[in-house]
Amino acid sequence: MVGILSLPAAPGPRGVLIVTGGPQYRVGSHRQFVLLARALAAQGWPVLRFDLRGMGDSEGSARDYRASGPDIAGALAQFFDAVPTLREVALWGLCDGATAAACHAPRDARVHALILLNPWVRSSAGLARATLRHYYWPRLLQGAFWRKLAGGGVRMGASLASLRLVAAATQGRKQTQEDDAPAPALLRALTQFQGKVLLILSGDDLGAREWQTLLHGDGAWRAVAARAQWTQAQVAGANHTFASAAWRGEVEQLCARWLQSW
Repeated sequence: MVGILSLPAAPGPRGVLIVTGGPQYRVGSHRQFVLLARALAAQGWPVLRFDLRGMGDSEGSARDYRASGPDIAGALAQFFDAVPTLREVALWGLCDGATAAACHAPRDARVHALILLNPWVRSSAGLARATLRHYYWPRLLQGAFWRKLAGGGVRMGASLASLRLVAAATQGRKQTQEDDAPAPALLRALTQFQGKVLLILSGDDLGAREWQTLLHGDGAWRAVAARAQWTQAQVAGANHTFASAAWRGEVEQLCARWLQSW
């Protein structure tokens, strides 16, 4: 595997390993991983970002987040070899990178903390519930929607058909194991993990809405997220990948302040 190490002048005992997700490599969306690594290194934390096997410059067959555990373990080993002062690491991940990082964490004593951005919890029923809760119901409270309806600007037949399909998907019909895999596996891992967690959600992202809907409807999820070692933050207006300089800057500040707090 190929990785890039960002080092401060005097590396300390705590570092950050950036775990990529999806069809992505070590640079990240909008160069976010590059800029984050440099910003954190400038404040004293060594940061390693790397290409999973089969992605970017790393050889091998591509794999999804569920099979990335050995790659994360290998990157951690290289990180500790390259930085002799290192004693503990926080895994940083976005979307399915966050889910991969969390699923690996309980199995690795080198991992003391997690920084999770919009963790991937997608299922058909979960997506439908989030869409119903955060799109359809709020629209019914908007004056603009009713004015458009009165003026004939809403295709009632198509809209009702869409609403019926979404509502039916929330009724708990049997899902396939693959469909339901992310959330149960993530819940098990986060329940087992006893380290610190920083959760950062986007203010305008369906994936973040799915997470919030999951917490709203499941006591086990709420219990995990309510632990004292958890810190939660939201970047107002941000999309899924924090695709503006202002949003990326806010993420950098949240991460730096949190790393300094313990």
